[in-house]
Amino acid sequence: MYVEEFPLALNLDVDRVRELIGRWRENPSEAGLVARRLALAIARDHLACGHDVIVPQHLGRPEFIEQLERLAAEVGVRFDEIVLLDSKDSALRRYHRRGEAAEDPAHADAQEMVDRGGGPKWLEAMYDRLLASLPMRPRATVIPTHEGDEFRTFRDLLERLSQPGPNDRRS
Repeated sequence: MYVEEFPLALNLDVDRVRELIGRWRENPSEAGLVARRLALAIARDHLACGHDVIVPQHLGRPEFIEQLERLAAEVGVRFDEIVLLDSKDSALRRYHRRGEAAEDPAHADAQEMVDRGGGPKWLEAMYDRLLASLPMRPRATVIPTHEGDEFRTFRDLLERLSQPGPNDRRS
């Protein structure tokens, strides 16, 4: 929704970047690290050209969040860390529903990785790690999601982004 609203904003989905790496499934961890490095280079260029970049990911690795934050500072743009949060039950239900439909190959790949990682228990652990990481990310803004009303969640996001930040540009 964000990139539809803001011309030339970049939806930098690291999973999609990973898909561009040959035979990534043979070593998904290493491919993930390569994809993150590529994403940082892409983001640097796009931000330097004056355009917004969003990274719509579950970022369980604080190192990557910190790299994105440093990049924004280096380029001189605003950095907003937003956590769209639902209840665990609802998040799990929505994830499984998305995986069952699997029209998007990235969703099918994510479902496969979850299955290999341990299935629902692994996904629950990811959710728990996200909650546990929030106290360590005091500048992160948590926005509750509204199942079935994505427009309300998007409006809440835009409201948050309209609040004063370090400068006028978003990243």
